[in-house]
Amino acid sequence: MMENYEEEIDEIKNKLDKANRLKVKSETTLENLEEEREKLLAEIKEQGVKPDELDEEIENLEEELDDLIEEAKNLLPEDEILEGKFK
Repeated sequence: MMENYEEEIDEIKNKLDKANRLKVKSETTLENLEEEREKLLAEIKEQGVKPDELDEEIENLEEELDDLIEEAKNLLPEDEILEGKFK
């Protein structure tokens, strides 16, 4: 009977140790992620964009890129010319 208690206590200790290791690992990961977040926010601010306006800025840049691609396509000769078929 006493042996059974010792086994249960050992099992509880092992699980507690494992839980503590996981907690420390999780806390370290959280700290690293928070540091990375702060670095990214600083980079965003350096680019003159407010973090809460990031989605809007991305949308504006995508529209600008679409316009530039369309403009580049319009500057290219027609496919027939590129294929050597003149009108």
